[in-house]
Amino acid sequence: MYLNYEQPLYRPPSEADNLILQVTIGCRFNQCRFCSMYRSKNYREKTLDEIEADILTTQKLFPQTRRIFLADGDAFNLSSEKLHSILQRLGKAFPKLSRVSCYATPANILAKTHEELILLKQHKLSLLYVGVETGNNEILKRISKGASNKSIIRALKSADEAGIKISATVILGLGGQQRWQQHINDTAALFSLAPVSYLSTLQLYLDDDSRGGFYQGFDNSFEHQDDNAILFELATLIDQIEPPKPVIFRSNHASNALALAGNLPRDKTRLLNEVKQTLASGNNIRPEYLRSL
Repeated sequence: MYLNYEQPLYRPPSEADNLILQVTIGCRFNQCRFCSMYRSKNYREKTLDEIEADILTTQKLFPQTRRIFLADGDAFNLSSEKLHSILQRLGKAFPKLSRVSCYATPANILAKTHEELILLKQHKLSLLYVGVETGNNEILKRISKGASNKSIIRALKSADEAGIKISATVILGLGGQQRWQQHINDTAALFSLAPVSYLSTLQLYLDDDSRGGFYQGFDNSFEHQDDNAILFELATLIDQIEPPKPVIFRSNHASNALALAGNLPRDKTRLLNEVKQTLASGNNIRPEYLRSL
């Protein structure tokens, strides 16, 4: 018997081979203008009895589980007490468990104390996926992110101080043709202050459900960047970031025009050369029909 997930179900690409345990349904915030992933769901927290039943089912099916991703959109919104209880149950059910991860917003990281974060880390919740999107306050308001540059930096530092790794994402093209420079400059400055373990880029994609609200948020001034402009954004971002600690950098998500992989600052020169060569030749650009979220 497999788990009866409440669809649609989303998870980071890096969690593809790991067990997914749905502890919340939907996204509590669910207001980001560019995102329609959870529009069809009403947010709710699963009860501990529901979660325990799912744990018992998966324990029988996958007793050797080492990594678990807690779904849905912002499972870190759960109280520290409830998360702690879930993690204790997971630890008992899966003796080989080495890592638990989930999506998190800056707001629900900041809602937890340093001591609470440390306790969760001690029980294997050691990786949070945070959609930063941009470091520019004006764009953060326009996309209804529910966070500011300062609150994002505080949240990322708070997790890092508790020993919890952060996998952050940035959306290339989010500033459009008019605001791309503010978007990239402020995003690079943010990641030069806030420590993260992983940094990935996505390329802006709007489906029919999010397009209207997104354009409304930018009034009528938003114009999409083409691939060359996106690649220039990518190069500028890589060039300007001076991370406080080494960062694993990726632009290999399926939405990106160009797939890159390296470490910053170590591989900065190589990554910049790869982007420049692609701009000059047009080679290695992923065809649009192969791109998706």
